[in-house]
Amino acid sequence: LLGQILDHWFESEPLKATLATDAVIGAMASPHTPGSGYVLLHHVMGELEGRRGAWGYVAGGMGALSQAIAQAATARGAHIFAEKAVCHVLLGRDGEAQGVVLQDGTEVRSKLVLSNASPQITFLELVPQEQLPKDFVQRIQQVDTRSPVTKINVAVDRLPSFLAAPNARDGQPLPHHQCSIHLNCEGTQLLHQAFTEAAHGHPSSRPMIELCIPSALDPGLAPPGCHVVSLFTQYTPSVLAGGRSWDEQARNAYADTVFDCIEDYAPGFKASVIGRDILTPPDLERIFGLPGGNIFHGGMSLDQLYFARPAPSYSGYRSPVPGLYLCGSGAHPGGGVMGAAGRNAAHVAIKDFRHL
Repeated sequence: LLGQILDHWFESEPLKATLATDAVIGAMASPHTPGSGYVLLHHVMGELEGRRGAWGYVAGGMGALSQAIAQAATARGAHIFAEKAVCHVLLGRDGEAQGVVLQDGTEVRSKLVLSNASPQITFLELVPQEQLPKDFVQRIQQVDTRSPVTKINVAVDRLPSFLAAPNARDGQPLPHHQCSIHLNCEGTQLLHQAFTEAAHGHPSSRPMIELCIPSALDPGLAPPGCHVVSLFTQYTPSVLAGGRSWDEQARNAYADTVFDCIEDYAPGFKASVIGRDILTPPDLERIFGLPGGNIFHGGMSLDQLYFARPAPSYSGYRSPVPGLYLCGSGAHPGGGVMGAAGRNAAHVAIKDFRHL
């Protein structure tokens, strides 16, 4: 239990609750849920420029990271085709992967195929079911993909000024504006209460909010004097109580709740908003292909990690289809911007390729 770990090391309830957010981030779980301690470990196991557990902003926004990887690949001779949706994996007579078929009918032949899509899309949509073992298909269908995350991107015409640390007169960013700001985290009980509401189909009335202002460090992301604010919030269920869907009214009502909370900490925030983009779990699934809106392609619970990710006997990146590999967040060791799954999968694929 995460709560026991934090109680062992810390006394301050606000500090414990703030640390607890990294144990429940992206997970439909409470700090009191067994196994939540692992997710905290997962978020601090990496390093940034030699500093263990540190996080950083990507200059130019997160898309710049994808572009850097793409440029490194093309420099080595790779050809990248964006906006070309894959319809299905092309299989040979013996059931081995021989390439992919695009939605426009184009066939791209290849000796190996690596999928960065979720296990659900890869094996339940892109591969004929009869080519896969029944127990494997059943396992993929049963993966817990519940997600509590609603992401809200906000454009503001001035820097938020918090009651706890008011802005300087010149309106320039202060050190805390360049960090991750955690709101509604005064106690772990608040997080548990927010989780409980969502577990019953209701968006949290006092949601957990992680607020970042990347333009405070990277001014090029917004016009002079203006800023972009990234809100990572939870808990919001994929399907609302009574089977209701996330219509425009429900989305705006939840966003208003989030903004009201921020207003309590930083009066004037709501008046500074120029625009907002609300991405509920169904939106995250529809736009980014995240199953259930889950940012990790599946819960990071102990029953879905290590040798069981994405399924027992298939944690080594190979799949039941010879020549088809899984290299995304649904593979070992899971989600996060670290590239471990992709690196490991590439090594396995290269080893197999040498024997073809």
